[in-house]
Amino acid sequence: MKLRIVSFTRRGMELSRRVGEALKEERETDLFTKFGGFSEREYKEKPESTDKVCEHRMAVRIIENLSRWTGEQFEEGNAVLFIGACGIAVRTIAPFVKDKLSDSPVLVMDEAGSFVIPILSGHYGGANELAEEIAEKLGGTAVLTTASDVNGLFAVDVFARKNELAICNRKGIAKVASAVLNQETVTAAVAGEYRGKVPEELTLVPYPVTQRVSFLVSPFLADAEYADLQLCPKAYVVGIGCKRGKALKEIEEVVGRQLEQAGIRLEAVAALASIDRKKGEEGLVRYAEKYRLPFMTFSSEVLREITGEFTTSSFVEEQVGVDNVCERSAMAACKEGGSLLLSKYAENGITVAIAKRKWSVAFDEA
Repeated sequence: MKLRIVSFTRRGMELSRRVGEALKEERETDLFTKFGGFSEREYKEKPESTDKVCEHRMAVRIIENLSRWTGEQFEEGNAVLFIGACGIAVRTIAPFVKDKLSDSPVLVMDEAGSFVIPILSGHYGGANELAEEIAEKLGGTAVLTTASDVNGLFAVDVFARKNELAICNRKGIAKVASAVLNQETVTAAVAGEYRGKVPEELTLVPYPVTQRVSFLVSPFLADAEYADLQLCPKAYVVGIGCKRGKALKEIEEVVGRQLEQAGIRLEAVAALASIDRKKGEEGLVRYAEKYRLPFMTFSSEVLREITGEFTTSSFVEEQVGVDNVCERSAMAACKEGGSLLLSKYAENGITVAIAKRKWSVAFDEA
């Protein structure tokens, strides 16, 4: 995640430079400012966008409306650190705040560098963690107001973010969080391997579960009814091949049926994979964009090197240089430890296979 730092005064600009320097090894950080008190010698116009910004030796000056600039950061999913008053930040981000699971992390830091305050997307977006990181490096104080952090308790949405788990039913977050804070029994199960020390607030039960639990880490459709909150690991890769010109809707239908047949949630898909000659195939590109999936493609040479038992086709080999696209590309994207879950399925010029990645969760990272 990129961090955009915006300042409003010369002193704020200097602090933004210090933050950027402190974080440069861990994060991609860019500095912006609304401060206009430059002399002509202090900045130069950027020729490709002279109507919007001017490049200063420490920061890029925002000429456009600050609200518009902020909206662009939210669209791109960037974290934003305001160096200035909380009121400025609150008024600026207000039109763009929509959903706690998709909002950009937003923080505020005073010009003295004394306090760093996460004001949006503290848990799932990682603003709390970023605040602590900045405060530690600059000798300031992170001001955290989320109840679980204040009380030093397990936060299920932080656990989900750090383990790259999709939250399948968002209402369950509040239910689990409330139970933790009220010292009620919170049961959990994991449909896979886990490591680390299980927090004292949780009671871990064996999987598969026989009764309802507070939250369940599982990629399976059938498990939804057994948990207040289902967290879904990105455990599967969809390998796909298709004739030229296949529409998004057709691809969605075929892939959806295969996922349903395998009993896997769409949220459990980590990537879409195919041969490199399909990297510009519109239907596949649109599918990956719609579901925010990496679209991984491999050369025929790489696919031929993938070992395993595959459904071979001499016709496919004649056309693309390898005897199978969907199974081999799914396995290639899994890397080490992958296994083929669903073999090649063909329908109306589209072939689909599903491979499983090795996955686990860590409680000690929550």
